[in-house]
Amino acid sequence: MKTIINTKNAPAPIGPYNQAIKSGDTLFISGQIGFEPSTMEWVSESIAAETEQVMKNLAAVLEAANMDFEHVVKSTIFLDDMAHFAIVNEVYGRYFDEALAPARETVAVRTLPKNVRVEISMIAIQ
Repeated sequence: MKTIINTKNAPAPIGPYNQAIKSGDTLFISGQIGFEPSTMEWVSESIAAETEQVMKNLAAVLEAANMDFEHVVKSTIFLDDMAHFAIVNEVYGRYFDEALAPARETVAVRTLPKNVRVEISMIAIQ
């Protein structure tokens, strides 16, 4: 059994997928990019601002599933350039207690949807 999770407080999917799927106590959040949900405009002024928007979008999806960042057990960060790693890591890190932070990998990729610079997906458990 699965439950579809979608919220207007995060960007609408740009393809044939949902923002998240909950199966049992596990929430699988699709990769979120730095689009402002109400306008679907890319927050592109800096990698820090873009990452902040990604984290806000993830928070909105978590909230729609009655969860928060404390429930996250796994994150995957995709970057278009590893030169952004330190800034993305700093913004991302503000959302977690370091001692309880989830498992994570960060991967550099050639390109991302809509030519954004960062995309983050998560798995959370209730």
